[in-house]
Amino acid sequence: MRFDMHCHTKEGSPDGRISLFEYVSILKERNYQGMLITDHNSYKAYRYFIKNKDNPVFDNFTVLKGIEYDTINAGHILVIVPEYIKLPVLELRGLPVMALIEIVHFFGGILGPAHPCGEKYLSLCNTKRYHKDHDIIRHFDFIETFNSCESMASNAAARELAKRYFLPGFGGSDAHKSDCAGMAYTEFDASILNESDLIQYVREKQPIRCWGNYYHKTTKQRIGSLNHVLVYSFWVYNKAAALLRSIHRRMEIRSYHKKNV
Repeated sequence: MRFDMHCHTKEGSPDGRISLFEYVSILKERNYQGMLITDHNSYKAYRYFIKNKDNPVFDNFTVLKGIEYDTINAGHILVIVPEYIKLPVLELRGLPVMALIEIVHFFGGILGPAHPCGEKYLSLCNTKRYHKDHDIIRHFDFIETFNSCESMASNAAARELAKRYFLPGFGGSDAHKSDCAGMAYTEFDASILNESDLIQYVREKQPIRCWGNYYHKTTKQRIGSLNHVLVYSFWVYNKAAALLRSIHRRMEIRSYHKKNV
């Protein structure tokens, strides 16, 4: 089965410009069998899918529930939890990466860094947390090794990282617009019909292949050096948003500990 494992939608991401229906239609035309929704700190698009799953556009196509989580100290992390697990804390950005890892693994999920060698602040290997302890990679279950919106150098470094730590590589388009959807893929040699199938497949270290094409119309390519200002502004926004949500996050974590510790 062929999946796009990094997908943003307008239902779930503030910067998404492609609807879930359109995304699925494009992928099916390109002979994909599934997708992982990875909106920023949001399951809104997946909830939209659940409400509309009987629509014919979803016939013979697997839509998986994922999220691209903004940690406060280690950039963006792709997270997949079992389909029967609901974790509201994952929609509250700003957890430290080790707390995120603990929570996701406790509930039977898997996670890995998105575009790990990409932009400062947004990518694990360009954060202070990684430079403090490179072996944090050992706590992850996979690494995104091909991202259509990254550079060749960034993806090559991600592949080397995965090889060094014997971790499987995922490929995803990171599409926010229709012309980027399906530009990268991940292939599995088994039927992946839900999140538990994927989690088990990864944990059993079964074969995973990924590759794709590069998207040359990203915002950072269009605005050049001004992108540094944009990235820093996002970092400031992420910090501020994490602080604003800290009360709700602490309540969710307290509830999690009461129920499970």
